[in-house]
Amino acid sequence: MAIKGFAMLKIGAVGWIEKDSITPCGPLDAICRPVAVAPCTSDLHTCYEGGIGERHNMFLGHEAVGEIVEVGKLVKDFKVGDKVIAPAITPDWNATESQRGFAMHSHGALSGWKFSNFKDGVFAERFHVNDADGNLARLPDGVAAIEAVMLCDMVTTGFHCAENAEITPGETVAVIGLGPVGLMACAGANLMGASEIYAVDCVEFRADVARKHYGATHYVDFTKAPFPKQILELTKGKGVDKVLIAGGGLTTIGEACECVANGGIVSNVNYLGSGENITIPRVAWNVGMGHKTIKGGLTPGGRWRMEKLARLLQTKKLDVNPIITHRLEGFDKIEEALAMMKDKPKNLIKPAVNIG
Repeated sequence: MAIKGFAMLKIGAVGWIEKDSITPCGPLDAICRPVAVAPCTSDLHTCYEGGIGERHNMFLGHEAVGEIVEVGKLVKDFKVGDKVIAPAITPDWNATESQRGFAMHSHGALSGWKFSNFKDGVFAERFHVNDADGNLARLPDGVAAIEAVMLCDMVTTGFHCAENAEITPGETVAVIGLGPVGLMACAGANLMGASEIYAVDCVEFRADVARKHYGATHYVDFTKAPFPKQILELTKGKGVDKVLIAGGGLTTIGEACECVANGGIVSNVNYLGSGENITIPRVAWNVGMGHKTIKGGLTPGGRWRMEKLARLLQTKKLDVNPIITHRLEGFDKIEEALAMMKDKPKNLIKPAVNIG
């Protein structure tokens, strides 16, 4: 059966192609057809910056809700016809790295990220999921597929940023970058009890969403003055307890160190797709002795985490609708959705495609 999908042809080139087949369904695996998908900034890093190196004719996409069309003979918990959330990170759960608690790096750094990294992604008529019982999550009753697709990467990554920062009730937090991941980092910090959230960006529309829906208390426009300077002024020189980085460049971690308090944590989930070296000023890190911890992590994947996060949507503790600013209908709209991420039309946060 020929399978059509939207692919990276080579660095700098994308397009629709057909393939004779995808990864075969092993005894523990599943094959799904997409019901809803969304493009990600990571797809842009992959395609246009060569963030993971050259790839040829690889189906893109790592955010999908799907319907199972085939299951392996050893799959216990899922059957053909089930609607499922396919997380962006699908680890190999028997790997030693998984047993150490770092399943996202099973069998090598970042190797839990398989879709559109080293195997075909979800922007295709069919996609393969390894270890279906461990990686697929049930789509809960009352949760729309186009909303659940935000869980695959945006919600889990933003929340992971907040979790890595070890936020406790009453702490002050800065969030750098108010794309969909940054907004979900705000939401995570808010649910964890942050008292003040300093939302750093340059787009007033996104700041309004952060304040209205996700707990931000202050907006810092980094085009008006360096954001560390503004945060230090707003906090009367104290800085913030935690900094969550969901955007920026090679200097951002160093800038975060300038405005995080001694004993604080800088948590990064920003994908640095180009460049060579991260710059951390010596003095900003208190000459190496300020007890300022820097963490960077790929979000966990797997069924347990997806189903746990899905309950937040089901119980209305989290509303992802404000980040889905552009909704498209039909499989053929995947190309348009990815182009939106690249061209950034006004008031874009996240496009999503409902396939049905």
